[in-house]
Amino acid sequence: MVSKAEIASDWLSRYTGMPLDRFGDYVLLTNFRDHVQRFAARFRCDIYGDNRPMQAATNDAGLTIINFGIGSPNAATIMDLLTAHHPEAVLFLGKCGGLKHSTEIGHFILPIGAIRGEGTSDDYLPPLVPALPSFKLHKFVSEKLVERGFEYRTGVVYTTNRRVWEHDLKFREQLEEYTPIAIDMETATIFVVGHKNQIARGALLLVSDKPLTPEGVKTGESDARVSRDWSEVHLSIGIDSLTEIGEKGEQIKHFQY
Repeated sequence: MVSKAEIASDWLSRYTGMPLDRFGDYVLLTNFRDHVQRFAARFRCDIYGDNRPMQAATNDAGLTIINFGIGSPNAATIMDLLTAHHPEAVLFLGKCGGLKHSTEIGHFILPIGAIRGEGTSDDYLPPLVPALPSFKLHKFVSEKLVERGFEYRTGVVYTTNRRVWEHDLKFREQLEEYTPIAIDMETATIFVVGHKNQIARGALLLVSDKPLTPEGVKTGESDARVSRDWSEVHLSIGIDSLTEIGEKGEQIKHFQY
């Protein structure tokens, strides 16, 4: 039978259009093409994959950014395909919906864990295995947030495979029972598949909406406003965090049992 390594080695380049030897040791993951465009403009590097499912770019320092799309299946796919290169660390730069009164639009969240409501991660590890980030990676990110004077929150996020749920009263009541600080569609999957594949991983989430209030449900206009005000900062913190880890050469990988 064909091996996972053979599949990943072929598919990572096929999905992104970028040769394997162009991938760096540190990887930023995003759902947004404009993050890749901003990254490429900042470092004057080429964007691969314009006609592929994913777009990617790598700067001269060996930092790669990949737009993998939206949703937990895509998150699992890229974390599997990255085993072809096996980076030192992966940081997800995503958006989330704030579920607490103390969490405002424009706040950053460093999740201490994620509730596995998406189902995808069940194909990788049993449901009782928690979805956790690599602590030392989050330590670097928190330091960068503090240096810049930004407020951030920690807490547990709920990851769902549902994009349209704001109208569903039963689902909303379930969310309140679980007491998460935010909701998204990728974080738990990235944490679990990263753990399964022995890849150090983290997430820096930007609160883009407050979906439990009618006026807080995301619209095209409100999302464009958040992107305009916060996307550059969000990306810059991710770049600075992974660049510093690379320069210091700190080991951030968890030891396995």
